[in-house]
Amino acid sequence: MSNRVSYPYIRGRSILNQDGNAQGSASEVIQPEKVVMGPPPEPDYPRYRVKPGNRASLAAIDPDETEHYRKKKDVARALEKQRRRIQDLQGRLYAENERGLLIVLQAMDTGGKDGTIKHVFGGVNPQGCRVSSFKAPSAEEANHDFLWRYHKSAPAKGRIGIFNRSHYEDVLVVRVKNMVPEEVWSARYELINDFERGLAANGVTILKFFLHISKDEQKKRLQSRLDDPDKRWKFSSNDIKERAFWDAYQQAFEDALSNCSTEHAPWYVVPANKKWYRNLVVARTIADTLEAMDPQYPPAEEALEKVKIPD
Repeated sequence: MSNRVSYPYIRGRSILNQDGNAQGSASEVIQPEKVVMGPPPEPDYPRYRVKPGNRASLAAIDPDETEHYRKKKDVARALEKQRRRIQDLQGRLYAENERGLLIVLQAMDTGGKDGTIKHVFGGVNPQGCRVSSFKAPSAEEANHDFLWRYHKSAPAKGRIGIFNRSHYEDVLVVRVKNMVPEEVWSARYELINDFERGLAANGVTILKFFLHISKDEQKKRLQSRLDDPDKRWKFSSNDIKERAFWDAYQQAFEDALSNCSTEHAPWYVVPANKKWYRNLVVARTIADTLEAMDPQYPPAEEALEKVKIPD
């Protein structure tokens, strides 16, 4: 007998259960990656989720955490398993063409957003996956509301969208650098929640990952870029200036995580000092979420068994 839980998934503006009956509003979507076949991965995964209504504390999560794994080779087989799951489930999501998945990646400088994309999504069909990177807004983007450029990049039906930095920059860097008054950026938390709620109500499942590194680890990574001629292109003198705002960014991230981790768009604080463990946690969460979404290949035409290919 299957121990699978019936997962309410989103189709159009209403949430349907697997019998196709209306189940509720987008805000009632349950924690997706918990609804999978069998027990959750050990030891007590997912404990990195910021529970809605709880205060996030980055200091409470050890960025060196690796569960029972000790070396990169210890996770090699597990990571490959999760990547293969993502590849298979993405193919089904693309063929179904009814729902989308949005992955949001945020981190301090050198936190590993690019590396996560490379190592988690290697082998994914590029036709069904799009990476959007957000830097300083262009003149056109600045002339619209702050969410305009992000909405344009939201994943279409059947697609996985990856935000390398995201709409959260507008409650992070603009706050730390005093680019807008507090009454402006503080009001954006609810606007962001509404934006994500609207995406969920239109069939987009949302997962948000904060890649959590220590200040010492950032220093090591910056130094490694300076020491390796092939990596110096990644280094900018502005990195040193940004590092001076470490504490302010930590506070800004904690406030964003606390205000914007919801049932329909959860935040995860992923220990990321060990890159190989970071990749495993992110891949595992995405694969379990896709599994819970349970995308299906569309039905084939009737009587195809009678079709003969002409010479």
